[in-house]
Amino acid sequence: MGILGTAFMAGATFAVTAQPPHILLCIILAIPGFLGWILPYFLYKAGVRKQTEKMTPLIEEKYDEIYEICEKGNKLLN
Repeated sequence: MGILGTAFMAGATFAVTAQPPHILLCIILAIPGFLGWILPYFLYKAGVRKQTEKMTPLIEEKYDEIYEICEKGNKLLN
């Protein structure tokens, strides 16, 4: 997504530096370019949130397992 946004920004840059400058084309290409730079952040955050929700129950299960093992070890010491 970020690379696609960079490609649009490159197109916008080439449009504005052309002789004569194509300002309208620059604006048209810059809008998806900026979106291509901004959206990956939100996509990343959504992916992290989804992965966290997926992994949290597994981690909690392992914590419970470790707790049970420690309880058994404590009973052996007493």
